[in-house]
Amino acid sequence: MALVVAACGSTLPPIPTSAPTQSKVPETPVPSAGRFVPSAYPANAAAPCGETKPPDAAHAAYTGELKRITAKDAMTVVFELCRSDVAFLSKIAWPAFAINDSSWLRSHIQAGATGPQAIARAVNGTGPYRLEEWHPGSEISLARNDAYWGNKAANERLIVRWNADSAARVTELQNGTVDGIDALDPTVISSVTNDVSLALTPRAGMNVFYIGFSDTFAPFDNEKVRQAIAIGIDRQHIIDTDFPPGTELATGYTPCPIPHGCAGSPWYDYDPALAKEMLAAAGYPNGFDTTIQYGEGARSYLPHPSQVALDIQAQLLDNLGIRAKLVSEPDGTFVSDAEAGKLAGIHLLGQTPTYPDVTAFLDPRFGAGASKEFGKTFTDVVKALATGGSTADDTKREAAYAKANAAIRQHVPMVPIARTVSTTAFRVDVDSTAASPLGLERFAAMTPGDRRQLVWLTTAEPPGLYCANETDPIADLVCAQMLDGLYAYDPTGAAPIPALATSCDPNPALTVWTCHLRRDVTFHDGSSLDANDVVLSYAIQWDAEHPLHGGPAADATFADWFGGFLHPTAVPPGG
Repeated sequence: MALVVAACGSTLPPIPTSAPTQSKVPETPVPSAGRFVPSAYPANAAAPCGETKPPDAAHAAYTGELKRITAKDAMTVVFELCRSDVAFLSKIAWPAFAINDSSWLRSHIQAGATGPQAIARAVNGTGPYRLEEWHPGSEISLARNDAYWGNKAANERLIVRWNADSAARVTELQNGTVDGIDALDPTVISSVTNDVSLALTPRAGMNVFYIGFSDTFAPFDNEKVRQAIAIGIDRQHIIDTDFPPGTELATGYTPCPIPHGCAGSPWYDYDPALAKEMLAAAGYPNGFDTTIQYGEGARSYLPHPSQVALDIQAQLLDNLGIRAKLVSEPDGTFVSDAEAGKLAGIHLLGQTPTYPDVTAFLDPRFGAGASKEFGKTFTDVVKALATGGSTADDTKREAAYAKANAAIRQHVPMVPIARTVSTTAFRVDVDSTAASPLGLERFAAMTPGDRRQLVWLTTAEPPGLYCANETDPIADLVCAQMLDGLYAYDPTGAAPIPALATSCDPNPALTVWTCHLRRDVTFHDGSSLDANDVVLSYAIQWDAEHPLHGGPAADATFADWFGGFLHPTAVPPGG
């Protein structure tokens, strides 16, 4: 049905209860129910785990972690892995790994096509909303899915609009033409906080900015020197002076929304007098000469690098007598030098993880295979991380990461400073608002006052809504309203929670995950969910030679999170 969108509070036409037409592409008839025939991928043999050389000239060696996916029966899917993966649930909860109906995939993806695919503008999910209309350049309308397997949406319709101008988004919120807005620029935050009809809702920061050291260079080979700097820097002052409003103080390396990220004690309190005493006891009563090295470009976790470097330089001199020369480098050179452990002084860097699990934060920097950024690895940290990464038991993981965080706090390979945040805002009468730290708000839980629809104003139009082929965060947000994966994320955090699977249970080695599907789940077109839908949804992304495999944008998420494709294309010499 065609929709004429009204302003908040206006009268809307009734939402039809029959399955909607989701695009101009003809619908595929729903096949009649029949006997379930189990499938597996690959069909005849498992993937060649741990290839040491390419199998032939056309392919590169297989480096991925998936070994085989099997539909054991209609409601059971088994994932066999080449290596243990404690973060498996955190990965499969991302919108890119939503489950699609097999018939829908085959009818809406044209094999070998290089242009836009029908599935990018037509969605047949299992989520709390269904795609009603997409008006290119204007808005996307999602209607409540009354056949949803979980709690039904608290509003009848979700309208997603976009405007690149932050001030214009605030104006619309103040005028009541929208219910919520995203990505507030720091310059407009005060206009929201001063308006009693609006409520600011920051997302928790999912990155970290830190001051780092390599312990292969004196005087940073002395742990007491590093501890003195950790205590002698006023981190809150840096945040208040040099970062956008709402920036969080990092109480440890890993963000707290990540399960087990903040296990153990928080970071040191600021105590310049004690820091000065510690530095003197370490043999440097008058400080020392060093450098502060940083990349010249702004980053999401460090928007003003030179300004922050100046602040740290002044604090080191005033509080500890440390005389630091500022050294700015091109970003590429700086990062490669840091990873190679070539930075002899203090350096300013940060991290945004690949996927939302503590292993993605700590292991690359402090684990057994960490880069040389901080010098030698610390045995106690490596041991604790290995323990935390070898069990799915929450109690044991919490204890392991508490030990890891305590050891990092003791050795001070870096000083965590800040987490930059993005900020959302809503009208105050919108009930049950919550800002997801992952940018995956659960709009179905929100009640927009006495209005039947919720209008969300974001920054840009998503490029498409087949999120297996997208890396755009707005596409992920919209996909998450209509499609479900086997797992999802806690709406206010980053913990994986069951969705289409009632559970995914690992073997002790974390190399086999058996997922049990919810019964009686239907897609928006009425088709029933079964295990073969899961197998095909993953196989399309996994196998680079699958006839329905997507384009380059599909490479980023799957290859990064699961280690590589099946049948990867050989990289040409010099490529």
